[in-house]
Amino acid sequence: MIELVDVVKGFDGKKVIDGLSLAIPEGKITAIIGLSGEGKSVLLKLMIGLLHPESGKILVDGEDTAGMNEHDLIRIRRQFGMLFQGAALLDSLTVFDNLALPLVEKHDLSEESIAERVHKVLAEVGLKGEDDSFPDQLSGGMKKRVGLARALILEPKIILFDEPTTGLDPITDRAIHKLIKDTQDQFGYTAIIVSHDIPAIFSIADNVAMIYQGRIIEQGASEAIQTSADPIVQQFITGDLEGPIHLV
Repeated sequence: MIELVDVVKGFDGKKVIDGLSLAIPEGKITAIIGLSGEGKSVLLKLMIGLLHPESGKILVDGEDTAGMNEHDLIRIRRQFGMLFQGAALLDSLTVFDNLALPLVEKHDLSEESIAERVHKVLAEVGLKGEDDSFPDQLSGGMKKRVGLARALILEPKIILFDEPTTGLDPITDRAIHKLIKDTQDQFGYTAIIVSHDIPAIFSIADNVAMIYQGRIIEQGASEAIQTSADPIVQQFITGDLEGPIHLV
């Protein structure tokens, strides 16, 4: 589905991604964990083609997007949905219109078909009846649900989640994780989640990859990562101040 091979990406002369390789299994939930500033969000932008690597390959269904022109990238991006940290809703539009907009822009559908799909997806994320609400009338958790609904509306094969539970209370945090798990089970999309939410992310991830100093230092099943013998992985998971990671 998605594979990064020896990818390098830097900013202002500093390499953020430094020879990184990672395979994302199809139809599973993969979590990417690591310290702040390690390039996790940069990875998502590379996958969707919003950033271009300096070298290496980014394969989506076997096609290398690293050197693609914008026309071909648009075609590849049609496979993706994305839930941003702040949900990235348009404040001037109602919930209904936020969800309908991608359908209007990318499909030649009747008003009745658009309304049917919007109502169906809102019900699936537990927001039935919120059509006429505006984003500033919603709680943080409800905004995340609308953001997920918008990511689902075009029925993508892949959904990228950039810190989906940032700023949420513990109960809402668990509810959003459950929603991601439930919708992934239902629709079978490939989910890639960037998260600091340890240990909660282990409860929904099938696979976990840890990025450190621009590379993936360990990846595998969620259970295997939690019991990893790597001291850097263990220090990050436990939050122990004593270990090989030294923060200033």
